[in-house]
Amino acid sequence: MFDEIEFDKIKRLPKYVFAAINEIKLEMRRNNEDVIDFSMGNPDGSTPKHIVEKLCEAAQKEKNQGYSVSRGIYKLRLAICNWYKHSYNVDLDPENEACVTMGSKEGYVHLVQAIANPGDNAIVAEPAYPIHYYAFILNGANVSTFGLKWNEQMELDVEDFFSNIKRVLREVMPRPKFVVVNFPHNPTTIVVYKAFYERLVAMAKQERFYIISDIAYAELCFDGFKTPSILQIEGAKDVAVESYTLSKSYNMAGWRVGFVVGNKKIIQALQKIKSW
Repeated sequence: MFDEIEFDKIKRLPKYVFAAINEIKLEMRRNNEDVIDFSMGNPDGSTPKHIVEKLCEAAQKEKNQGYSVSRGIYKLRLAICNWYKHSYNVDLDPENEACVTMGSKEGYVHLVQAIANPGDNAIVAEPAYPIHYYAFILNGANVSTFGLKWNEQMELDVEDFFSNIKRVLREVMPRPKFVVVNFPHNPTTIVVYKAFYERLVAMAKQERFYIISDIAYAELCFDGFKTPSILQIEGAKDVAVESYTLSKSYNMAGWRVGFVVGNKKIIQALQKIKSW
């Protein structure tokens, strides 16, 4: 009787890619094969000592042992906004334009749950970090994809990117509401410059879609390159949010601390759904 009850949402999901890789890896090691693991990007260094010490200090305070605030404690949200001001000269309101998440993955799933309706369409270029498109699948929405192209300097082929966005907007119904971008890109390391975001923001306003930008690897750059933020672009907060995680830059993958900032309407929706 109960075998006839289907869980359609779960049936749309394949096995999580890193779980599948772990099974293959385990089987190979059982067969005494030498395995070099290039799957999940776990930091190979320690969390900075002063951060660990601060955690130990905070854990001793009774006031920290009760329930916290679902959108993140105020001083953390303020620190996030100060980081944006220092790094990008971007002004953010810690009350309405910043929300703390438990790393990027949880943040993406709740973000999409808050803003995507069943049947909505999103555009995600491939290859992609799995949650960038499966957050939409989990919430009953659909994803249109196209392949990224880049040059020898690992810079995005901007003309090809925008040509594909225009094509998908023209061909897919219902018309996509969201475009996900991730630069520096996981897993290819492709980068973009401010001019790319200027063009993307202008297109979003003209074509009426929201942008979800992931800059998890923003501080892992070389040869003088500095990752731009989409929020540096005038008017970006009208159409965009951006996510970041402490996992990569600060060797804090297990701490589960990240955040989403930007468009007030979207951030308030995320704050509301996390409160539940």
